[in-house]
Amino acid sequence: MIQSQNLLITQDQALLTIRLNRPSVLNAMTDDLMRDLDAALAKAQSDSSVRAILITGEGRGFCAGADLATSALAPSEAQAGAPRSAAQAEAHSAEAKSAPHVADKLKLVFNPVIQRMRQMPKPIVTSVNGIAAGAGMSLAMAGDIIICAESASFLQAFTKIGLIPDAGSTWFLPRLVGDAKARALVMLAEKMPAKEAERIGLVYKVVPDAELAAESLKLGHFLASMPTQAYALIKAAMNQSHGASLSEQLDREAELQAQAATTEDCREGIAAFLEKRPANFKGR
Repeated sequence: MIQSQNLLITQDQALLTIRLNRPSVLNAMTDDLMRDLDAALAKAQSDSSVRAILITGEGRGFCAGADLATSALAPSEAQAGAPRSAAQAEAHSAEAKSAPHVADKLKLVFNPVIQRMRQMPKPIVTSVNGIAAGAGMSLAMAGDIIICAESASFLQAFTKIGLIPDAGSTWFLPRLVGDAKARALVMLAEKMPAKEAERIGLVYKVVPDAELAAESLKLGHFLASMPTQAYALIKAAMNQSHGASLSEQLDREAELQAQAATTEDCREGIAAFLEKRPANFKGR
């Protein structure tokens, strides 16, 4: 399994756990971290021994969003860590014009991670252990099931620095909490506590801080023991449901159900039901 200083990766049976590992800055995202995360997810996707994925943050935060100190949006002094002379500033300004455009940065570095998580044919749990802000909140929402600690919070911080939500937030939020609430959350940029996130349907469950790690692992291991191919087809059906008519979705369900019915796990599940015993799914 791919390892890097930006991630802590462990595998316990069929569950792969990925911990964002920049705790001193609340796991703020750098280009390197996002590329490492995309590589780890790609490896997990092709690894048949992995049947579920858990993503969380090391330390006291889940992810504070993009690391502005290393961002192309940051003032040159912040990136360099020291003041510049007028000549240096002019040179840097000319150099910046040839730097990747912000849109390219998102398309090439951040967006592939979000796309991979949504298209991943394996269930992903995002375990929010603290603040999930900006693109960090987008990352949390890209998971299939969000579980969080009582002390966790969510923040669409973009307007505080004159930006719009990115990394999928404008797609996820209206679908999770409704258009009116989503607009308020992104425009007002108010920090939302875990219990409120649970009340409005943003997260699946809130648990006491001391129980988050154990509950997240329990959830991840349960998903890893279930019919993986069925989960892949469920994700495909739900991803394609937005914008589809009822008739289109009914047809899509019929096609995907036909695929599910051919799997080994389906045969095992039916046999276990008829024999009144627990099913032993293999992920095939």
